[in-house]
Amino acid sequence: MPIHCKAILFDLDGTLLDTIEDLADSMNAALARLGAPQHPTPAYKHFVGDGVIELCRRTLPPDRRDEATIKTAALAMREEYKRRWADKTRPYDGIPDLLDALTARGLTMTVLSNKPTDFTRLCVQNFLGKWTFAAVQGLDETVKKKPDPSGALAIARQLDIAPADFLYLGDTNTDMKTAVAAGMYPVGALWGFRDADELTANGAKVLVAKPADVLRLL
Repeated sequence: MPIHCKAILFDLDGTLLDTIEDLADSMNAALARLGAPQHPTPAYKHFVGDGVIELCRRTLPPDRRDEATIKTAALAMREEYKRRWADKTRPYDGIPDLLDALTARGLTMTVLSNKPTDFTRLCVQNFLGKWTFAAVQGLDETVKKKPDPSGALAIARQLDIAPADFLYLGDTNTDMKTAVAAGMYPVGALWGFRDADELTANGAKVLVAKPADVLRLL
């Protein structure tokens, strides 16, 4: 059955943009500054997704996860990410074509990320500036971290579109939980950071293997 939606809410990292190398390089540089062990890039697919504080908590050694060290690591991560946020990040293959097709169909497109708002908007402007997004929101003092649905619901209210009229496309358990809690239609992106089992277990109604598959749902 086709999904009748008026809007798409995208996660950013792991869904629209392949950011994993820049995130890994930045966090590893921050860890090096603290004299902490670094991690291989693939490990970051399981570390990221829940904000900078949680990223630091997951990557620091267990005996160095006190709040003061986490705060120091988070500040270092932001500084390092400012240096290299655009070095290796690119849209996933097929994303430009998907955004073109959704625009042609007149669907409203939005972005909600657990990346800080300033970096979220910078990445969207730099890598996805060709397309119009009606709302682009990251994590800041005004928005609770996903999977809290308040950010997604605020976007729906802002645009005067019912949550049930949103397709939510994301690549992690956090995204699927957010979609379910917000009353949006959860679609799991298999090209991102997590696997099919995680997405299905956390509420994905459909899994898509490549961006073009989203169009077949509409």
